[in-house]
Amino acid sequence: MLGSINIVAFVPTKDSDKARAFYEGVLGLRFVKDDGFAVVLDANGIMVRVAKAPDFKPAQFTILGWQVPDIEKIVLGLQNKGVHFEIFGFFKQDDLGIWTAPSGDKVAWFKDPDGNILSVSQHV
Repeated sequence: MLGSINIVAFVPTKDSDKARAFYEGVLGLRFVKDDGFAVVLDANGIMVRVAKAPDFKPAQFTILGWQVPDIEKIVLGLQNKGVHFEIFGFFKQDDLGIWTAPSGDKVAWFKDPDGNILSVSQHV
């Protein structure tokens, strides 16, 4: 029923100004509007609502990610914009912070200003 309809992504924020600067200025999402409840952005045709939520604690898992064609290029580009990629101790990541799964898929994780875990991934 919903498999052919676009999804809407939700990300919580305590500081919508910082979140907008990050998602728009660093990640390159297009600002649509601030409707009072969320900063609404466009990510390649997908609505991302950065919801104003003053009382939340970031989840300790990925809440939003992008599938990319060249993960090394994307990671380097984001690092050049000041994004720090997380290094986790429970599996081996390369010097860029990219983990390669046994299947060959690659993932790198970073946080937004609120501490939400985001990712970029390249799939085989």
